[in-house]
Amino acid sequence: MPVNVGLDISAYTVDAVIRQGDKASQPKQYKQTVEGHAALISQLKKAKPTLIVMEATGIYYFDLAVALADAGLPVAVINPKSFRHFAELKLQTSKSDGIDADLLAEYGQRMAPALWTPPDQQHRALRSLGRQINRLVGSRAQAKNRLHALKATRSTPALLIEDEQEGIATLERRIERLRQAALDLMAEAPVLQRQYEHLLAAKGVGEATALSVLAELCVLPRDLKSSQVSRHAGLDVRQHQSGTSVNRPGRISKAGNVYLRSALYMPALSAVRYDPNAKAFYEALVARGKKKIQALVAVMRKYLTGLWACLKTDTPFDSSRLFQPQGLQNA
Repeated sequence: MPVNVGLDISAYTVDAVIRQGDKASQPKQYKQTVEGHAALISQLKKAKPTLIVMEATGIYYFDLAVALADAGLPVAVINPKSFRHFAELKLQTSKSDGIDADLLAEYGQRMAPALWTPPDQQHRALRSLGRQINRLVGSRAQAKNRLHALKATRSTPALLIEDEQEGIATLERRIERLRQAALDLMAEAPVLQRQYEHLLAAKGVGEATALSVLAELCVLPRDLKSSQVSRHAGLDVRQHQSGTSVNRPGRISKAGNVYLRSALYMPALSAVRYDPNAKAFYEALVARGKKKIQALVAVMRKYLTGLWACLKTDTPFDSSRLFQPQGLQNA
């Protein structure tokens, strides 16, 4: 009989439920430490699970998912939103770590999600560097906004302005140090370096964007289709149509990787101005009655498709292949 395991992840603990058929064990809790992971892996190896299911909850799932995969255990990492919909379908109103772990095990039994493949160490390191750079860039933008507000008021003491300026300078030094570390890492990995250069061939994609996009895409399985990558980034369109009463405009799901979405926004803005193929595609959509933001999101989605193709085919970005004439006619 298949054995499914559900793992509910939090910052400090992991709750595990082993489900054999329709019979579930009592939840057992482990610490989110190396020792706790080792104890959990030892217990799971005895259970010989068919599938272990966990949610992609922030950063907390990743180390455990890697440890499980390295131990040869079958692990699936699912989108939290799909799990929430499954819980709603089951009419599950109560919520606790143990209940969620049991429901995750049942999700594995009913839905049979695909196995998760861990990226190698270099790709993991690049993703970590890219995300930390993004966080620091966000902090720098907030600090610059605070500095602008301080300077707008005559009563602000000079000390406060100097303190904010020092904070910005510190953030810029940290960003540059991590950016150089990422460049050094790619220089030691010929494939990553080549992929980085391929992304730079796209109009509007500078060094910061190429690094941010590559850091997120390099850890994805290479067999993903472009539509799946769009869903991963939350750029897929969700339709709201049911009968005659519900017929709302489609909107992007935003249920995906926010790092990719934010990294693609400025390149898309630049592309519709300076890349003739992207500009023609954008203008064709606007001429059809699409709102400008809808057309821009479509360019973001197209750009993501092209950047993903660069990584899969090991070729530089070429917008003429992405925005073909027949595609412009049907845009």
